[in-house]
Amino acid sequence: MILSVLDLGRLDYATGLALQKTLVELRHQQRIGNVLLLLEHPPVLTLGRNSSRSNILASDEMLAARDVEVHEINRGGDVTYHGPGQLVGYPIFDLRSFSPRLGAVDYVRKLEEVLIRACGDYGVRTQRIAGRTGVWTFAGGSVQEKKIAAIGVHISRGITSHGFALNVTTDLRDFNLIVPCGIADRDVTSLELEAENAPTMEGVMHTVSRYFGQVFDLQILWLESLEDLLPDPAKGSAQDTPLSIPNEVKRLRGEKETHFA
Repeated sequence: MILSVLDLGRLDYATGLALQKTLVELRHQQRIGNVLLLLEHPPVLTLGRNSSRSNILASDEMLAARDVEVHEINRGGDVTYHGPGQLVGYPIFDLRSFSPRLGAVDYVRKLEEVLIRACGDYGVRTQRIAGRTGVWTFAGGSVQEKKIAAIGVHISRGITSHGFALNVTTDLRDFNLIVPCGIADRDVTSLELEAENAPTMEGVMHTVSRYFGQVFDLQILWLESLEDLLPDPAKGSAQDTPLSIPNEVKRLRGEKETHFA
């Protein structure tokens, strides 16, 4: 089974959300296969279904002054931060396409396994912690474990959206805006701080995609552009739902820094 992977570069959060919605509907219709979107976002705070706004520590005025957006979304989990230097992954998977079919818990455990193996390639030992989703460094002596990757997913009729955020070269000071994932007693960290060799976003992106192939038993196919993934509406039947591509995605297709072309 093939996994199509797209590097979208840096994309604003609202556009990424709209693109996910489009692809989830196409996956429901079986008009595309499983897809992994890899990207970065400008600074943004997202509030999951179980979040408390009190976990945003900054005032609205401070967020506005720093051009930090806030979005309330339908993924699981509490408040989290996305920003430059952080690898964000949005797998659009049909869990029924795997044999045996994946359940929600198994799916999240596999996402964690992908990130644990990827961190290991950079000499960073990471782990799961019971009762806490995500990936954490190992504690030692008086040093507590730190969160290096957050996971928050949404599953609708077997189709996944949202996903993970791995701190690569992230400015960790931005996490002071929030109580990350509602966990006040643990710090966050990044590959840059923990790794033996300085990571690059491109290198980490390829490492993560490789381990998606291994952990989910998928053949990785890197696509050059969004057009390689999206079906041609002219080839569809009259019964097909018309394809709706977010206007911002259409505009960005031709811009070099988005990696669509």
